[in-house]
Amino acid sequence: MELAIIIAVIGVALVFDYTNGFHDAANAIATSVSTRALTPRIALLLAAVMNFLGAFLGTEVAQTVGSGIIEADAGTHGLVVVMSGLLGAITWNLITWYFGLPSSSSHALIGGLVGAALASAGIVHWDGILKKVVIPMVVSPLVGFTLAFLLMTAIVWTFRKRHPGPTNRGFRLAQTVSAAAMALGHGLQDAQKTMGVIFLALVTGGYAAEGDNIPVWVIISAATAISLGTYAGGWRIMRTLGRRIIHLDPPRGFAAETTAASVLYVMAMGFGAPISTTHTITSAVMGVGATKRFSAVRWGVAESIVTAWIVTIPAAGAVAAACYAVSHFFIEVI
Repeated sequence: MELAIIIAVIGVALVFDYTNGFHDAANAIATSVSTRALTPRIALLLAAVMNFLGAFLGTEVAQTVGSGIIEADAGTHGLVVVMSGLLGAITWNLITWYFGLPSSSSHALIGGLVGAALASAGIVHWDGILKKVVIPMVVSPLVGFTLAFLLMTAIVWTFRKRHPGPTNRGFRLAQTVSAAAMALGHGLQDAQKTMGVIFLALVTGGYAAEGDNIPVWVIISAATAISLGTYAGGWRIMRTLGRRIIHLDPPRGFAAETTAASVLYVMAMGFGAPISTTHTITSAVMGVGATKRFSAVRWGVAESIVTAWIVTIPAAGAVAAACYAVSHFFIEVI
């Protein structure tokens, strides 16, 4: 029975990875599509390929998710905790996708794991959550906004005497590179989170030890699932991110993508922090928009997005806790 539960957990983890892909597809390509630098289908294909490649760039984030968030008991009980955390994250992803809100799949997953662990009276590594989740959750959007504002200011100053037509054409071409970099960073961050959960399930089931390397088949599975989800696309969220916050031109799209990609790489490889690609690109979009004038950014839309950010962890945690209660009841009956 335990092996069947492990297989089920891995299957649900890959479903989460898939929903992460289509939920967060907009992160990598909304700016490029909104500026007409890339067509939607070409942008989605580019994002899917780069997501897949990004998953192979490191495992620091996977190690954080797999061992730095919660401690699940060995055996069936611990596997139910992991499964419940995933179900809470998937549910919240689908709710925010339906309403077109670019909330964080990363924080939905972390909230789900924490909620399930608390419901089971398990161990939560609050120190690790503070250092690897809460602080980066606050810092990364602020850094994204500030750096995007500064980069866009530098671009405006550098190209102030150039004709807008050739400048926009040049930045449309440059956006192909910046969009690819953003998608690569998304794969580096988000595919690893699913790897971490699968590894946690393997450790809980006794099929791996905490100090082991992430198995290659886990990396390939997570990379494939998020790539397929990305290609499926997230059109509702793409509209919010690419058009409703601010109307982007090619230079601003390039600046936002370049900034967001840089923050993703540094936080993943330098700190192993599972930050939100959604938070990062959204704050970068607002940063480049603010260089026009602060009133150019639709702050009402931004406010609803920030509200979704704040609600994500407790909401996913509450759903996961309910899932744990139901699952635990049925297992006890069986």
